[in-house]
Formats: sequence, C-alpha cells, structure tokens
Amino acid sequence: MARRRPRSKQPRKQRKFLHNAPLHIRHKIMSATLSKELREEYNRRSLPVRKGDKVEVMRGDFKGHQGKIEKVDLKNYKVYVEGATIQKVDGTTAYFPIHPSNLRIIELNLEDEKRVKALERKG
Repeated sequence: MARRRPRSKQPRKQRKFLHNAPLHIRHKIMSATLSKELREEYNRRSLPVRKGDKVEVMRGDFKGHQGKIEKVDLKNYKVYVEGATIQKVDGTTAYFPIHPSNLRIIELNLEDEKRVKALERKG
C-alpha cells in the first residue's frame, strides 16, 4: 500500500507522520535551502542534504559556521557538520546535531551520478 502525504494540519498527526515516515520520504524531509548562486544555477530552492556537501549554519549556537557534512542521521532528522562540536563532561568532543532546516547548502557534493541526473531532470 502506497503512503500519501498527510493532509491534516493537526500537530499531533504531523508529528505522527514524521515519526512513522519511511526512509525515502525522510530523505526528502532532510532538505536544506540552497545559496543564491546554486539557486540560480539549478533553478531550485532546496535540496536534500548529503554527506560531503558544504553547508553554512543559519540558526543556533553555531550560526555562521561553515563546514562539510560528516554524517546524515535519517532516524533522528539530524546532520553532523565538520567543526560544529561540543566538549562533553568527560573531556571528549562530539558533533553537535543540527536539523537541516537550519542549514544553507553552499557547495554540492556531485560525486554521485544519480544526484547529478536528478538535478538535471528537475532543472
């Protein structure tokens, strides 16, 4: 049975949809806005984030920080950015999880041919 996008505006049902979303839909939800140059080049406002993309943090403690994406966590809807780390109580450093809606993609990782084809198809 194919899943459809939620039609309800009820916050409870929106949260349930996010919690139960399958991976192919989670991938689309994990999208970040593109920089002005990339927007003009690809005629798109946003793209799903991917490991290797260079991003700028737009909100939170690391606002203004730029770095490459080290890991994309689809389960928790979080992204780990190079250099955005915190010091833990035991002295070790750990990546600070950031939601992709708080990021702006500056440079795309175009190593994957499928992603390049998808950009051309949408453009």
